[in-house]
Amino acid sequence: MNTHEPQLSPSAEPFVHVLGSRVHLISVERTVDHIEHWIGMRDQRCRQVIVTGFHGLLEAHKSSRIRSILNEAELWVPDGIAPVWLARMRGHRNAVRAPGAEIMLEFLRRAAQRNLSSFFYGDTEQTLAALCESVARHYPGHRIVGSYSPPFRPLAPSEDAAILDRINAARPDVLWVALGMPKQDIWIHDRLKKLNISAAIGVGAAFAFVAGTVPRCPEWMGRAGFEWVFRFLKEPKKLWRRDLLDGPQFLFHAGLEIIRSGPQMTQRQLLQSDPRGANLHTLENRSVK
Repeated sequence: MNTHEPQLSPSAEPFVHVLGSRVHLISVERTVDHIEHWIGMRDQRCRQVIVTGFHGLLEAHKSSRIRSILNEAELWVPDGIAPVWLARMRGHRNAVRAPGAEIMLEFLRRAAQRNLSSFFYGDTEQTLAALCESVARHYPGHRIVGSYSPPFRPLAPSEDAAILDRINAARPDVLWVALGMPKQDIWIHDRLKKLNISAAIGVGAAFAFVAGTVPRCPEWMGRAGFEWVFRFLKEPKKLWRRDLLDGPQFLFHAGLEIIRSGPQMTQRQLLQSDPRGANLHTLENRSVK
């Protein structure tokens, strides 16, 4: 863990703006570097990490409150291919996806070596049971300090307080939340100051992927940007609205943004979103001259 690395700060990470939202162009490994760094700081401050793709961008575009909540997060990680493609169109050729399941797995790999701990909140009791069994079997050095599947209804204030007390009493290093986007991210944001942990991360369907109850697409398919096709074919009833209605709506708004601003960022825009990329661009221009 690079605890003293001066550049290990979200403000040092390149990012791109899409429909008013700031998306960090960060890898799975770099994301977990930040999580480990926060754990090592032990400063009693909980950081929020957003992990989403076009769905989150569209929700933020439609709601100023959601947009504000997501932009206030310590990191917004590109789970889907859409923000990656848009970033590449704007000059960030090395932008990559950082799926929530892969972030979890990378953390679990490191946690197993360092005896770090997690609390799993969300999804169903069946999925949580399978998740805990799988994690305990494959990552015995990692500690599961708690899990909870909340009821599918609004919680009374007393119930919510009891859940927070339960999480804080367990003292996890990371709280993983799977309530679906944007519910999970709003839930975390509204409780950040009450959570005595280092990081809280909304990962949606990642619990089921890591548990093995829902199959993941082949790696080549994910890299090519067609994971959504694989998931839709596996869970059409769950995903039809998002993929068939929200997807085209996102493409429409993103297309308008590209037409208005142009697909390539100006050097000044590139400098604002990725200082390292802008410096390289400047050097390339000088070499041509």
